[in-house]
Amino acid sequence: MRSAVSLAVLAAFSLAGCGSDEPHHGRWNPSAVPRNEDWHSPRASLLHYDANHDGILTRAELLAGLKAEFGAYDTDHNNCLSSDEVRSINQARVQQDASQAIPLVDWNQDGCVDFREFTGASLSLFDSLDTDSNGQLTAEELRPPGRRPAGDRSGDEGREHRGHEHEGGGQ
Repeated sequence: MRSAVSLAVLAAFSLAGCGSDEPHHGRWNPSAVPRNEDWHSPRASLLHYDANHDGILTRAELLAGLKAEFGAYDTDHNNCLSSDEVRSINQARVQQDASQAIPLVDWNQDGCVDFREFTGASLSLFDSLDTDSNGQLTAEELRPPGRRPAGDRSGDEGREHRGHEHEGGGQ
């Protein structure tokens, strides 16, 4: 009898541990705070360096913007970002771009992120996107692969609008 009661208590505690007021991850919850679904493409992150806002980013604009940004972050003006400065910058980048943030890394581990390390990822991305190697990124080069310009409906001709076959049919 004692073992049956012990088993029942153990089963009750086990079942109680399964319940929770917390929402289950991966399930829709009407009272949960919606997550931020904004996605910032690394390509789009380069556009804020477009100084004249003409939609074309030149390598000179990118370098000038990166130099100004580096100078603003280098609060002690020693051409070196300390680990505290880097940590602050990385936290701000994550807040702004979430999973698309490109962190600063002290690649040579000398305790300093210099201008070369600071600009490395942005310049590498610029070079990989500059497909015609002319030193500028056009809207076409900045557009993600497989995306058409807004308003371009080429290729939509002949497509039937499906999904209305059963309207009013009760199926």
